[in-house]
Amino acid sequence: MRIKLLVIDDEESVCEILKYNLAKEGYEVDCAYSAEEALALDLSSYSLMIVDIMMDRLSGFDFVKRLKNHPGTECTPIIFCSALNGEDDTVMGLNIGADDYITKPFAINEVLARVRAVLRRSQASVQWAYNISKSIYEPDINFKTMRIDRNAKVCYIAGKPVNLTRTEFDILLFFLTHRNRVHAREEIIRRVWGCDVVVTNRTIDTNITRLRKKLGEYGNYIITRLGFGYGFKEAADQL
Repeated sequence: MRIKLLVIDDEESVCEILKYNLAKEGYEVDCAYSAEEALALDLSSYSLMIVDIMMDRLSGFDFVKRLKNHPGTECTPIIFCSALNGEDDTVMGLNIGADDYITKPFAINEVLARVRAVLRRSQASVQWAYNISKSIYEPDINFKTMRIDRNAKVCYIAGKPVNLTRTEFDILLFFLTHRNRVHAREEIIRRVWGCDVVVTNRTIDTNITRLRKKLGEYGNYIITRLGFGYGFKEAADQL
């Protein structure tokens, strides 16, 4: 069965360009020309959605907020594709829960690379679930009252789950399995996003800033070394 994607954009030309090139890559692609039209579809059947932001009536931001609040689509990967190219727009898109953000006009090869990278991370999650069903168990990772369930892909603090996006979880997992080191941005990109996708420093910074806020007091253990990168320290006198 081919991977099924949904492109949502009120510009027909953009939909056709993306559909043509994604289909050439072997994906099954549907298009919707408004968020309202997309809501009439079986959204849980799609493996990834590429969503415009500036659409009539229901914006892409509001559409994705609805998806993230619905059990059938809360984990569906989202890539925003928009002419809005300000830093605040990108930060808002990532804060809503998008896995990536592409600005228009775009290079189609970049879009294809980002789709492959996001799908690869998503499929890795599916593989983890498959491994669990085969009784392949990965032990939890613990730090004080924080616990990382690598099998269910959930972070708990004092027994309460923390609502992390896939990217945030992957960053935290990498940090906790490689503690007391400063990691260059290039290394973080390679471990979290993969080697075949372009990720800006702003994307890394935004995800880590958001992760710190969600972790509360534990966010203080994620440190920044200007000119070097980020790390997770276990004690104040380390790093």
